[in-house]
Amino acid sequence: MEECIFCKIAQHQTPADILYEDDLVIVFKDIKPSAPIHLLITTKEHIKSVNQLQAKHQKLIARMVLTAKKMAAEQKTDHSGYKLLFNVGRGGGQLVDHLHLHLLGGGDLRG
Repeated sequence: MEECIFCKIAQHQTPADILYEDDLVIVFKDIKPSAPIHLLITTKEHIKSVNQLQAKHQKLIARMVLTAKKMAAEQKTDHSGYKLLFNVGRGGGQLVDHLHLHLLGGGDLRG
């Protein structure tokens, strides 16, 4: 996807504060954070949203969640607590049409 900002980040064509990457996912800091810790765990493969997931993506989704867990530990928010959030579609708050998981932490996020 030529115009997808997350694809460009995954291909290192657009700068981002990248904290982790492997063959399936890339993690970077959100440029408009909603919490003291706000990371995006996104797929290297362009998938528009959760609605486009198929059974063949099971390994990818597991990798996203396990990577989020690892990043929470690295950010030292694993014991105090954090949120994982998928926004789906415009009505669900999704602003970029590329599957991504928000990791929010570093404060009291109840409510």
